[in-house]
Amino acid sequence: MTGSEESPSFRLAYVPGVTPSKWVRIWNERLPDVPLTLSTVTAAEAPDVLRGRGADAGFVRLPIDRTDLSAIPLYTETTVVVVPKDHLVAAVEEVSAEELADEIVLHPLDDTLDWERPPGRPALERPATTEDAIELVAAGVGLLVVPQSLARLYHRKDLTYRTITGVPESRVALSWPEEEPTPDLVEEFIGIVRGRTVNSSRGRTPTPPQPKQKRSDKGGAQRKPAAGKAGGKSGKPGAKNPRGGSGAAKGAAKRGKPRRRP
Repeated sequence: MTGSEESPSFRLAYVPGVTPSKWVRIWNERLPDVPLTLSTVTAAEAPDVLRGRGADAGFVRLPIDRTDLSAIPLYTETTVVVVPKDHLVAAVEEVSAEELADEIVLHPLDDTLDWERPPGRPALERPATTEDAIELVAAGVGLLVVPQSLARLYHRKDLTYRTITGVPESRVALSWPEEEPTPDLVEEFIGIVRGRTVNSSRGRTPTPPQPKQKRSDKGGAQRKPAAGKAGGKSGKPGAKNPRGGSGAAKGAAKRGKPRRRP
């Protein structure tokens, strides 16, 4: 928990391409009294921001140095190649890394893919950022391979992108500084991201169930018949008398009075 006990707050960092709006909305619904502040950090900066307690938790791209950090992988992104709209690659649905062998493929310094070796031919210089590389693609200098969310983030009308196979994929994770025990607000946010309900045992303490009110006799179950009285048409519950009537009383009435002897 950050801030004072009287006014707690929660600080969430996220890297470009991640959209935390869904989880922020749920947070605001469940904890309207705890403000959540957002800050954008680069993929390279994110681990140090968390270690330095610049944020309580953050969405990062794996792999990261896990020293003093916990992380929960959330999802894996599709990798795409960004090309000018009039490029040959734009005419197909999917391309392989081998098919880019003769192309100049830009490799920015803030690249988030865990490459052994990028595809294609390297440019003379590496762009400083992914955003700079996008500008170079638009200028016809080369192509760019990135997670799909970054291609959407830096979308331009004169560019498009296509799925590429045979390349690394970017994994997004929720990370936070390791502590024992994990702070309550961090646990709360982990629960939201993992889809726990508001009444989950690991979330906030749910409202205790109210005791059920006893039903009154007027609207309750039927009373049992008094002892000695027959229930229904027969002396035995559920049994039917084929002649109608009930039990011995009706049988005695049919026999009548005994005849007198002459």
